[in-house]
Amino acid sequence: MTLIETLRAEARAAPESGIVAVINHGRLREGLIPLWAGEGDLPTPSFISDAAAKGLADGETFYTWQKGIPALRQALARYYARHFGKTFAEEEFIVAGSGMHAIQLAIDAIAGSGDEVIYLSPAWPNFAAAAGVAGAVPVPVTLDQSGNGWSCDVEKIASAITPRTKLLFINTPSNPTGWTADRETLQAILDLASQKGLWIIADEIYSLFHYGHGRAPSFLDVATPEDRILFVNSFSKNWAMTGWRVGWIKTHPALQQVFENLIQYSTSGVAQFMQRGAVAALDEGDGFIAEQVERARAARDLVCGILSETGKARFTVPQGAFYLFFKVDGLTDARKAAFDIVDNANVGLAPGTAFGPGGEAFLRLCFHRRLDQLEEAAHRLAKWMKTV
Repeated sequence: MTLIETLRAEARAAPESGIVAVINHGRLREGLIPLWAGEGDLPTPSFISDAAAKGLADGETFYTWQKGIPALRQALARYYARHFGKTFAEEEFIVAGSGMHAIQLAIDAIAGSGDEVIYLSPAWPNFAAAAGVAGAVPVPVTLDQSGNGWSCDVEKIASAITPRTKLLFINTPSNPTGWTADRETLQAILDLASQKGLWIIADEIYSLFHYGHGRAPSFLDVATPEDRILFVNSFSKNWAMTGWRVGWIKTHPALQQVFENLIQYSTSGVAQFMQRGAVAALDEGDGFIAEQVERARAARDLVCGILSETGKARFTVPQGAFYLFFKVDGLTDARKAAFDIVDNANVGLAPGTAFGPGGEAFLRLCFHRRLDQLEEAAHRLAKWMKTV
């Protein structure tokens, strides 16, 4: 028996990221424009970094509150009051070591060996992989695509439910499609979950990256305090803090001790000086978020315009998030194409194969970058499309 064969089957089966495989292929290429990862090109603003640096200088380097310092949980309550019009107590928030960590904790609290968890696909691959590592069985339900864009058929979700189903994972606005659920769809999903006694993990990380009027619709708009919903989120996207690895869970206060225990037995908490930066992000960062969203809107329109002119790119203009998920006429192997685009266009994209069922024919482009780079990248892609 080899060393690897002595590991848990779930660990051995954890898939290599189809996104990272392309990144590793092209990471060191000179002049490459990297649009493969889900992050912008701006560094963390100084008002956030300075707050963290002050905490570090003040000696906030010891063990701290497992569930997050009170100042941060209070700042989260203020953030939700401003953006969602809801009043929450600090006891309803748990600080986690990233949005990914928040998702892992939520899965650990609800689903385990043999349980089924439903998610909407194409999807950010980490949820399904994390569920699999936990021993659960991820069950994809594909979003529908038509000339009117992406949509969610709630009846397809209902058809996928079995006696072993424990939860629904709903990411809206969606990575990678940009699909954004309307209030009626959220209500229908919540009604279905309530009827079946299921939990919902609501990943609303892109709520403020919405190109309609104001933020995207949220389960908070339709839920009651006793509904079985865990909201997972992260500081990564709104405040240009992807490398900080700080996130949170919004949950019922009755569950706080359970999640505090799960924090204790995973990371034992987020560094206090980093949490000081997160407080500054929440309390002082609304203007920065608004600027980022408008910057992303202009970037989206620029890229969509250039690729549309090729006559070969097929896509729905995304309603939310900051990704363009597109097909190319004549393209049959998106994974191979992503590597070819690195080699011959010097642009980094993520292959749709990385996002599961329904994504196989697509490529994902993150347009959350400065306009001159995006314009150059789009023209390189347009030139490459002529060779397909």
